[in-house]
Amino acid sequence: MATLRTSTAQPAGALHIGWQALRHSINWLYLVPALVFFIGYQVYPIIQVFLISFTDYHYLRPGPAAWVGLQNYVNALGDPLVGQGLLRAAAFTVMFLPGTIFVPLFLAILVDRVKNKRLSVLYRMILLIPAVIPGPMIFILWKWMYDFEIGPINHLLVDVLHLFTFRTAPQWLGNSALALPAIAVMEVWWGLGYHTMFFLAGLASIPHELFDAAKVDGANEWKMFWHVTRPRLQPVLLILVVLRFGSAMAVIDEYLIMGGFNRALPTYTWTVYMWHLGFQLGDWFQGYAAAIGWIGAAAMLVVVVFLFRIFRNRD
Repeated sequence: MATLRTSTAQPAGALHIGWQALRHSINWLYLVPALVFFIGYQVYPIIQVFLISFTDYHYLRPGPAAWVGLQNYVNALGDPLVGQGLLRAAAFTVMFLPGTIFVPLFLAILVDRVKNKRLSVLYRMILLIPAVIPGPMIFILWKWMYDFEIGPINHLLVDVLHLFTFRTAPQWLGNSALALPAIAVMEVWWGLGYHTMFFLAGLASIPHELFDAAKVDGANEWKMFWHVTRPRLQPVLLILVVLRFGSAMAVIDEYLIMGGFNRALPTYTWTVYMWHLGFQLGDWFQGYAAAIGWIGAAAMLVVVVFLFRIFRNRD
């Protein structure tokens, strides 16, 4: 009888395992739309641009493109506009990254300590207001605010505070050393609420018992931040620094709206140069523009690897 029960149980177990395997394989089908979108709109264009960078591809020219090998890369590495554009983008990133990390972190710590739930929700909603405003509207708004003649910032400095005259008022945009810092301030303000929410989520995962224990041991606010809060926010810091570094180095919409295609302006970075070559200048030198894009991407990748080493979790 024992043998009979064992033999009848085996097909049932095999059937159950087969059904689980079938369900597991069916679950993978739900990933197909995302995979199609990712391959069609992400992987394929990246591969296509990589191949184009080795040719003299011009969209407006009839006939197939000629293979030029590494010539586009050699020309781009010797192009002063590429090096200058990368340096300008790096300068903007250095101005932008500290503000987009430290200011939201400070605000997140303040909001996290608000005990009144209604006030806490109100503060979060106010912080998120800039994040829900469309980008072009933000750029046009700040371009008006920075206007030399009618902008409210210069009106405040000249007519209200009398810190400058009309002739000595700051030139925020255009061919000015203030152009990149001005855009960096705009970007920090725009992403303030979004980045603060990142840190608030990280703070919510830290047990309050750790802070209570640190207070009992006599730790002050700075020691609690440095030894309790900072190590546990390390993954959030890594994500934000890497994401914001990549977006800051690849900024283009803001530069086009604030400065256009004037090569003498500080806003003419490598991304604007790439777009200018690929879609604006007469013959559309898209093979050369693709090579510039890959040089910029490679430079960014080197820095990202370095950032991963700095901000990695050492626990």
